[in-house]
Amino acid sequence: MKPVAIFRHAPTEGPGYFATVLERHHVPWRLIKADAGEAVPADPRAFSGLVFMGGPMSVNDALPWIAPVLQLIRASVAAEVPVLGHCLGGQLMAAALGGAVSRNPVKEIGWGEVLVADAPQAQQWFGHAAQSFVAFHWHGETFTLPPGAVRVLANRHCENQAFALGKHLGMQCHIEMTAEMIEAWCKSGAREIGRSSSPAVQPVDAIKSGVEPRLQALHQVADRVYAQWIRGLAG
Repeated sequence: MKPVAIFRHAPTEGPGYFATVLERHHVPWRLIKADAGEAVPADPRAFSGLVFMGGPMSVNDALPWIAPVLQLIRASVAAEVPVLGHCLGGQLMAAALGGAVSRNPVKEIGWGEVLVADAPQAQQWFGHAAQSFVAFHWHGETFTLPPGAVRVLANRHCENQAFALGKHLGMQCHIEMTAEMIEAWCKSGAREIGRSSSPAVQPVDAIKSGVEPRLQALHQVADRVYAQWIRGLAG
């Protein structure tokens, strides 16, 4: 089986729990470190799927890897190679496929409920019984839905928390979190949290409180979402 390509855009924003699920399903994967200057592959057909993680930058920044990543996403969708995006990754997908990325009404950091849309596509990804769950958030921007995409998640702070487009899924929220990632992000982002006046930004102590049961519940959601995405992998 061809490997899944996982694109990292910041040293602390690796695949996290997603890698655990891939290994559990015996799916090979390769980490492409865009943050370290590793070249963006030109042909998505070298991989069974493409996954884009988060990062502190904007899709609208003049970074050398953004244009080739957007082209790669378009080529991947055209070739029916599944794409999955987390936060910045979801924004990259939206921008590549005809949406726009701009500032969200408020910055959102910490744990927060997201609502599962009453739509067949949402049930396909999150289950027929799912109405909401608590996801992790760390973003100041948001995306509009690209043409043909269906909103599958939303919340009161951010209208578009995830969209589905066939076998492709772009998320604004994070379901890949681990305890180590949360610790690292809280450490590196403590000043950002302290300076924010947004009602959707939690203090570090609140983010870390009860982290293990919160992660256990989040991983149950991730197990379903990632398994659904894995079922669509290209041969």
